[in-house]
Amino acid sequence: MKKVLKSLFGINAATVTTGTILLGLAAYLAGIPFLDLMELKTVDLRFVSRGDLEPGHEIILAVVDDKSIEKEGKWPWPRARLADLVDTLSESGAKVIGFDIGFWEPDENNTLKTIRRIEDKIKALGIENTDLADFLHESEAVADNDRLLADAIGRSQAGVVLGYFFHIIGENRENVDEEKIRQELKLISKARYHMVRYTSKKAQHSSVYTALMPRSNIRLISSATPDAGYFNMFPDRDGVIRWTPMVIECQGKLFAPLSFQIVRAFMGGPPLSVKIADYGIEQLQVGRLTVPVAEDGSLMINYRGKAGTFPHISVSDILEQKVPSKTFKDKIVIVGATATGIYDLRVTPFSSVYPGLEIHANVVDNMLHQNFLHRPNWAGLFDMAAIILLGASLGIILAKARPFTGIFTSVALFIFYVWLCRYLFISRGAVLNLTYPCLVLIAVYVNMTIFKYVTEERQKKWIRNAFSYYLSPSVVTDIVKEPDRLKLGGAKKELSVLFSDIRGFTTISEGLTPEELVHFMNDYLTTMTDVLFDYKALLDKYIGDAIMAVFGAPVPNENHAQCACRAALGMLDALEDVRMRWKSQKIPHIDIGIGINTGQMVVGNMGSKRRFDYTVMGDSVNLASRLEGTNKIYGTGIIISEFTLAHVSPLFLCRELDLVRVKGKSDTVRIYELMGEADVAQDIVDLAGRFTQGLEEYRRQEWDRAETHFSNALKLSPDDRPSQCYYDRCRTLKKNPPGNDWDGVYTMTGK
Repeated sequence: MKKVLKSLFGINAATVTTGTILLGLAAYLAGIPFLDLMELKTVDLRFVSRGDLEPGHEIILAVVDDKSIEKEGKWPWPRARLADLVDTLSESGAKVIGFDIGFWEPDENNTLKTIRRIEDKIKALGIENTDLADFLHESEAVADNDRLLADAIGRSQAGVVLGYFFHIIGENRENVDEEKIRQELKLISKARYHMVRYTSKKAQHSSVYTALMPRSNIRLISSATPDAGYFNMFPDRDGVIRWTPMVIECQGKLFAPLSFQIVRAFMGGPPLSVKIADYGIEQLQVGRLTVPVAEDGSLMINYRGKAGTFPHISVSDILEQKVPSKTFKDKIVIVGATATGIYDLRVTPFSSVYPGLEIHANVVDNMLHQNFLHRPNWAGLFDMAAIILLGASLGIILAKARPFTGIFTSVALFIFYVWLCRYLFISRGAVLNLTYPCLVLIAVYVNMTIFKYVTEERQKKWIRNAFSYYLSPSVVTDIVKEPDRLKLGGAKKELSVLFSDIRGFTTISEGLTPEELVHFMNDYLTTMTDVLFDYKALLDKYIGDAIMAVFGAPVPNENHAQCACRAALGMLDALEDVRMRWKSQKIPHIDIGIGINTGQMVVGNMGSKRRFDYTVMGDSVNLASRLEGTNKIYGTGIIISEFTLAHVSPLFLCRELDLVRVKGKSDTVRIYELMGEADVAQDIVDLAGRFTQGLEEYRRQEWDRAETHFSNALKLSPDDRPSQCYYDRCRTLKKNPPGNDWDGVYTMTGK
């Protein structure tokens, strides 16, 4: 029978694992948008975990920053200042100047307008004055900022690359002027790919980014240089820029981006070529450099680091010649804005605030140093193999492994695969799918755990039945009277809950043989249970050496708090008998801690229709459990809450121990030590009085007075642990005062 079950289990386990893997493969091939977005987030995490990398030294960013705005005035500046910038960079030996700035409209120059109005007026009046005409012509040339910038670009020893952008297909096409499109395209006619190679006729219909029309610079400036590139960027669905389009089609022509045109100019102007296969863009090339791209022509940007990874130099410092001229020798200088309110703000894997011109710098650096990120040709097969191998390996191990081994193996495989993907990302620039294989790992673990739980529970059913819970006679009688109590569900009632636990049980158990330990536990639990039943308790459960009991249910009892307190005192008395019986049998001393709380809680039968427990749940129950453990801190035997005290205060002697805050809760609770019935011996009453006096002085931060009271309490009872605890606290707080805002609350950090 055992072999048959094992064989059946193996088949079923294989089915569960195989089914999970197949679902994972189907999801991977289908491409679930949410999971694909999650995968992009893992790419971001790979960037962050990798950290910043040292970029090449070819690129400098000339930035219109807040400092420049403060010195030169609000943006946009007169283009004469940008002409000065081009002249300065050219004279400093810059090799390429790229503009991440557009010149869409003529410069706003009131002086030029005034001169032209004067010329028109002179012509209208018929005034002929050669000297005046020459003067106005010369003044017009000086005042024409667009002409000044165009002339500066034309005479620049550095190659100047202008930026422009495309209106993409899908945007508003109303009022589209075909003649306007033709004119705009003419201005960037030399900015397209020079060589386009198709591997077949089908390749001519491959899908790439398609634009409606370009938005070019004004004719005067556009004609000053043949080099121009678009600076369009398309974020992913979460708004992050991870890719840059390297090819955009407009009116049947293919155009290159600003970054690629900058690289071309830096290399001396070799032709740009693009190779297109049936499936899409295969390769881009400029001179000896090749650029691997995705099918749609997009390039994954291998960011070198956070904003500021590339050197930023303020344009105002360049114009004022505060920067050594050799700084720009043979460099690529990209000009753009980073000043507050005017710059191109982008979201990247490193930051939600990232200058657009620095993204161009990253792309240029990637191409110059050939340090690309890419999806290898074998990436798809690798991803599917990872899903199969990881899922199958874990399924085989979980089928026979113990729970701890299964958890350890699952975590180990998960960490290994994450490490592998990160390693290949950093060392090889390979972007492999992390999300789907890891999710399959998790799914296999969850499904196999559920499967094993169900099958093993069936096999162990007869064992659980043999050790089923026995209710007390009073509960049985109550259930016989009211059979409906067998139904699942419960009600909210005010009850009292008692928890007890043996102190140092581990040490005790280690000193006994298994037979002796079972004998001891049976003796101890029987003794304590008898006491609890004497005071109308419902024995909720045994938890190892711990006991949980409820007072006031299922049979109502208005004096449930009193019964709980008397039961606790009775348990301490009965403990003396247990100590005497076991003193000569390897257990020299036994101590227990008891916690009692009273409050609202849910009580009733909870579980399944086949197996349930009559039990209680709620914060009041949890507090009782915490109070039981708190005895360890104060060295007490019984701790009750202020809520229990409110029901029993005239009948018992209790001393306040502390004002505590339970872990995970904001409210405070006053706790008390139950010292005995109200008629206890006078020396115990005196001890409680001295302790209370000390506690009052302690809360007033009168450490010396409090220390004296606790010292006097210890003279009455040298073994009084609460007094010793507060005596030590006073000495500590006297050296390290807590401050005027101290509320005297002790926060419980555990059970």
